[in-house]
Order: sequence, then structure tokens, then C-alpha cells
Amino acid sequence: MNYRIILTQRAVKDLSKLRKEAKERIKKALQKYAENPFLYATKMTDSSFSDYRFRVGDYRILFDIDDDEIVILRIGKRDDIYR
Repeated sequence: MNYRIILTQRAVKDLSKLRKEAKERIKKALQKYAENPFLYATKMTDSSFSDYRFRVGDYRILFDIDDDEIVILRIGKRDDIYR
């Protein structure tokens, strides 16, 4: 089962600020993760941001899973994403 990836407006804005290489790397990772997100996801200990996160190099993708959709909430460098 492939999950559908949904980007919030905030995630689109975060993604637009990244360099082209980072965008491509993240898009490729999300396509892979959509096949089985629980295999790659880490459950967040503090769910005030999101329920799960993916790691793509120095970047973190914060998301929730709603039925068959992965709802991307934020995308950013690990230094800044949790602020």
C-alpha cells in the first residue's frame, strides 16, 4: 500500500526555502517512505509538533499519519525545526 503524501502550506513554504539539491533528496526520500512510512519513521516523544518524523541527512520532516495519508507539517534543518 502506498500512502498519499500531503504537504501543508507551511511545509510547502519550508520546502521552497531549501536549495535545489536538498529538495530533490527530500522528494526522493518521501517517495520511498510512502511505501511503508512506519519502517522509516521515528515516533516523537513530544507530540506538540507532530506524531512522527523522518530523517533525511541533516533535515527533519515532521508529519502525522491520517488513514492512508502522510500529512507533512514541517521540513527543516534539525537545528531549527524544533523551535
